[in-house]
Amino acid sequence: MNAPTTLLGDGLTVSRLGFGAMALTGVYGASTHVENLDVLNHALDVGVTFIDTADIYGDGDSERTVGEVARTRREEMTIATKFGITGSIANKTMRARNDPAYVREAVDASLNRLGIDTIDLYYLHRREVTVPIEDTVGAMAELVAAGKVRHLGLSEVTADELEAAHRVHPIAAVQSEWSVWSRDVERAVAPTAARLGIGFVPYSPLGRGFLTGALSDPAVFAGDWRAGLTRFTGDAFAANQTVVAALRGIADDHDATPAQIALAWLYAAGDRFGLPVVPIPGTRRPERIAENAAATSIVLSADELHVLDDLSAQIMGERSDFDDPNWTSDTRERADK
Repeated sequence: MNAPTTLLGDGLTVSRLGFGAMALTGVYGASTHVENLDVLNHALDVGVTFIDTADIYGDGDSERTVGEVARTRREEMTIATKFGITGSIANKTMRARNDPAYVREAVDASLNRLGIDTIDLYYLHRREVTVPIEDTVGAMAELVAAGKVRHLGLSEVTADELEAAHRVHPIAAVQSEWSVWSRDVERAVAPTAARLGIGFVPYSPLGRGFLTGALSDPAVFAGDWRAGLTRFTGDAFAANQTVVAALRGIADDHDATPAQIALAWLYAAGDRFGLPVVPIPGTRRPERIAENAAATSIVLSADELHVLDDLSAQIMGERSDFDDPNWTSDTRERADK
């Protein structure tokens, strides 16, 4: 199926909406292997061909699932994966590792799990700040020269780190959390990406499901990873429902869903920066993929954008509660001030 595409950086063209395959690992609720294959195949059927995974997702299971689909549909897929985190997401024991030897080890392991010859977009997932980013990206550039990787990306880097990396090798995309309720990247990272001609791939564009309006009762996610996040607990959970109410009000005027409005806001935010933006919402339900893809055609008015822009100031809780102070670009940028 033909679908809109977007040119990121370094000549990489991808579907205008991507699919975040972390959703297929149980972190946001259980799904069967057959259901995971069905949702990935449906994504390709409707033209969502930019598939985002990582070696840490499900301890490699996400890559294996993507690879299973790639056995018969590789030519339809743009596959992005990531390295640079060790430990476990489920147990919140993640730590960054960026040394060049690990770069070379990690790529071969990902290629093996994916069952492909070349990764279309290979991201550094998190910064190990004691390792110069030039060293890490230099090792990643060797993978391009060896034909193991086509394009390079970086996740959760500061503007200065992005500039330093781009001087070593062209960066196609920067991935970070960006949504109506998480906007710190607009301070420096997004403007820098726009200036350098690097695309932006927002992860958690629907606030880990919160912005869809489907999480009005904490019991819905009591058994998954979100139950321990401050934005999803206590007074913050109730207070943050105001953002959902605003999204729903605008959605009603467009005969749309809150999720579609949240994604439409992101596309508009990218336009304001002159920045190509490709969100990667994940889901375990095939019908949500077409719903999300329809957001590419929604045009919000200036007044609607103003209402949505104001929401982030009302949010309670941090966007990341992980105990590593270097885990997000926002933390490092604030520390440098």
